[in-house]
Amino acid sequence: MLPKIKTIPYTTALSPDAPYVFRYALALARQHEAKIVAVHAMEPLSVFGQSLVEQYISHESTEEMHSKARESVTADIRQRIEQLCTNECNNASSCENAVSSVHVVDGYPVQVILDKAKECSADLIVMGVHDRTKVGEAIMGSTTRKVLHGASQPVLVVRIPKDYKDDLQ
Repeated sequence: MLPKIKTIPYTTALSPDAPYVFRYALALARQHEAKIVAVHAMEPLSVFGQSLVEQYISHESTEEMHSKARESVTADIRQRIEQLCTNECNNASSCENAVSSVHVVDGYPVQVILDKAKECSADLIVMGVHDRTKVGEAIMGSTTRKVLHGASQPVLVVRIPKDYKDDLQ
């Protein structure tokens, strides 16, 4: 029996190559009549970084700034997704509700992705990865590698071409 794909978490770091990865999530969602759950993690400051900031700005001010940043990032993700849906689907009704929700969550990316995938009963996680040097792979590919090893569902890793540039930037 073929697996049913109903829910696809699309993970984004809001990098310039995010549209490339989103197109794969969108194609799968359209093909399987699935919903996309967009996920972005806002990594917390280290304890040291937090103490430095709070030497100059009150805790209440930093909390307010963080809240505004979360709202801004959420709005940015929604705007980018709407623009991509418009461009890719030519306003087709099958695209209109492809993205069911956008989640901007405080936490470390790997844990946020795994938690959201479990919470939304994901059938397939879609995320991107860059070509890196050997040294860069050891450091930069850690999120993808950890999600691959920690996920209980399949993960589609979209390799982003080295010289990729999108028209939407």
